[in-house]
Amino acid sequence: MIDPRAAVDPAADLDEGVSVGPFTVIGPGVQIARGSWIGPHAVLKGLTRIGTDCKIYQFASVGEDPQDKKYGGEPTRLEVGDRNVIREYATVHRGTAQDEGLTRIGDDNLLMAYSHVAHDCVIGNHTILANAASLGGHVDIDDWAILGGFTIVHQFCHIGAHSFCAMGSVISKDVPAYVMVGGHPAEPHGVNAEGLRRRHFSEPTIQRIRRAYKILYKSGLSLVEATEELRSMAETTPELRALVYSLEHSERSITR
Repeated sequence: MIDPRAAVDPAADLDEGVSVGPFTVIGPGVQIARGSWIGPHAVLKGLTRIGTDCKIYQFASVGEDPQDKKYGGEPTRLEVGDRNVIREYATVHRGTAQDEGLTRIGDDNLLMAYSHVAHDCVIGNHTILANAASLGGHVDIDDWAILGGFTIVHQFCHIGAHSFCAMGSVISKDVPAYVMVGGHPAEPHGVNAEGLRRRHFSEPTIQRIRRAYKILYKSGLSLVEATEELRSMAETTPELRALVYSLEHSERSITR
């Protein structure tokens, strides 16, 4: 399953059934689990672990040194879960010693062509980074978030679950769960209702999330006051816990 023209270091660990295309370079310390497919001309290096049934397309760079001037060659890591798709020219970098030394990507994510995941980012499950979406270092993205093409996310930002960032968004503050944002700088534009319907949220639940959005953005309450009210609502509407979580863990304040 390994093309003879590929360069696979003897210290790499590839499970049976891994497919590697021609002219791909896989360095020492790379681990690739069963069923994964690595296309031609890709480069995987460093302490990088790729889960099962992943697809990495041509010219992708996965596990490269972080683009951080403080990086001094420390043995940092990249962990990629199962069933991820990393498309052409996407770049994913390992962590830095200044954080936990780890960049982590969960399961079932799609990183489209030219997207970039910088050092120390943590990405959940079922997310989409459309073409050329770029994350600064230390960005956290929760499950089911979607970043439109050419979206830029400032370092240390948190993107909440089920949120939607429109094409070309420039994000310098945290995006709460369920919220749609867009623009330069990004501003809130309601609830990602269509995305929630596709994920089988009921209409009554979507209406409760809309009501929570109005409390957060339309009521005139401070962020602390709105968070407290939403925390109370979450006791009877469990879906609001994701919103409360994103507000409670915001360190850069929210897009507002």
